[in-house]
Amino acid sequence: MSLSVMISLCGGLGLFLYGMKIMSKAIETVAGAKLRHILEIFTTNRFTGMVVGLIFTAAIQSSSACTAMVVSFVNAGLMNLYQAAGVILGANIGTTVTSQLVSFNISKYAPIFLFVGVVCLTFSKKEKVKDFGEIIVGFGILFMGLQTMSSSMSFLKEDPAVAGLLQSLDNPFLATLMGFAITTIVQSSSVTVSIVLLMAQQDLLTLPICIYIILGCNIGACSTAVLASLSGKKDAKRAAMIHLWFNIIGTVIMYFILAFAMDPVIAFIMKFSADNGRFVANAHTFIKIFQVVILLPFVKPLVKLASWTVRGEDKKVGYRENFQLKYIGSKVIFNPATAMIEVVKELDRMASLASENLNRAMNALVTLDEEDIEEVYQVEKNINFLNHSITAYLVKINQSTLPIEDLKSLGALFHVVNDIERIGDHAENVADAARQRIENGTELSKPAQRELGQMLDKVNLLIRYSIEMFVKSDESHMQEIIKLEESVDSLEKELQANHIRRLTNGECSPEAGMIFSDIVSGLERVGDHATNIAFAIHEDYELDDPDKKEEQ
Repeated sequence: MSLSVMISLCGGLGLFLYGMKIMSKAIETVAGAKLRHILEIFTTNRFTGMVVGLIFTAAIQSSSACTAMVVSFVNAGLMNLYQAAGVILGANIGTTVTSQLVSFNISKYAPIFLFVGVVCLTFSKKEKVKDFGEIIVGFGILFMGLQTMSSSMSFLKEDPAVAGLLQSLDNPFLATLMGFAITTIVQSSSVTVSIVLLMAQQDLLTLPICIYIILGCNIGACSTAVLASLSGKKDAKRAAMIHLWFNIIGTVIMYFILAFAMDPVIAFIMKFSADNGRFVANAHTFIKIFQVVILLPFVKPLVKLASWTVRGEDKKVGYRENFQLKYIGSKVIFNPATAMIEVVKELDRMASLASENLNRAMNALVTLDEEDIEEVYQVEKNINFLNHSITAYLVKINQSTLPIEDLKSLGALFHVVNDIERIGDHAENVADAARQRIENGTELSKPAQRELGQMLDKVNLLIRYSIEMFVKSDESHMQEIIKLEESVDSLEKELQANHIRRLTNGECSPEAGMIFSDIVSGLERVGDHATNIAFAIHEDYELDDPDKKEEQ
């Protein structure tokens, strides 16, 4: 084999890999958020999950990306293992779409795709058109690479040594091992199957060996999900193992069938194939469909097998655990398509801490419990840790390729982190007031305590509805949130008037009055922060700036 042919082969492979990367990333950027929502909603059972997995993988042209996203979903607690199994099975069928496209030999139109894509990127000012252009460019580069590899392989056929070596490959195990090794290296079964398809078109590989290489590719394709799960939770590892076990068991079943019926299998697939290239693509599809049909009824045993492989339980990180991130961070798998979901779940945890701390501080204000006061300060340190860590993570994902919809709401999340942190600060202020009461022996009148409790109840309800609206995108309480926020504002004015009346009548000391006034004002600002959280991603709602009120 000459050096020029080798260079041409490497160049073609490079173009193919780069084109697939550009196309997959562009599709994820344009439609990643929508596809993710589909994954969240329509994976309630194994059958719908399988269909969604098939469509998702066919759309983004990557089973590795789909299974890695599923692993992220399981890691974040958004999907259980049974739901994940259905999506993974569907993804195994969806991944065959690429080889089907390659087999139709549309490489001659690659320059047209490339030209159209470049025109969209260069001359259009609309972001959607540019994103579409990027997808087309990736598609064009991918098929330019295929055309280059195909041309190079025609020269390989003329080299007796290379042709003889490839055609003498008759060991099924070695063929499977070769498919596994190449796919593990390039991290894409579509790439390996496409190369096998081109070799089959040039008669460089026999059809039985093509089938065994495809079986190896299927197992090698699991490497991406397995690697992605290594730093995740136990269930994330189990989701990756479901993918691996499905392909291992499916391969073993195919080995038994091929051992006794290789010729009938080849004859059956050739009925639907015009040439050897179409045979490889159809073999890839038929094998995947057959494996899914056989193993779909055995999803539960498959999940149990994965659980047996990955034993033990994770150390539980509750929402009150100190200085730990539960869903995001350096020790958790990173996937741009699910990064925002993980941030929202971490913010939900942070908000629960802040809300609980506010109530603890308000209780300490009345009971003067030293342990409660000290715990408020400790929890506030944890809230500050989460504030810095989540903000740093938001900066990190802002530098990655996020889906367009996620990118639009990213800025709002910075504000949400700040609003939650400010609620925590107000809890600390209440704890300071409680300590001041202890040190100075300040008494709060019963009416003052009752009024603070009344206002706290409204603020608690406002916080709960606001967090639900933000985390779950549940707008059922939207009008109640608006009314509650107005009610809290009105109540603050009313309680401040009551406070002045009590001071005038000598019913409370100036020190107690100052504490009461500060806390009522603080609770009103907490209500503003909660409302800001609820409407963070609603562009048509004008958010309050409680910090300006504090400056005033």
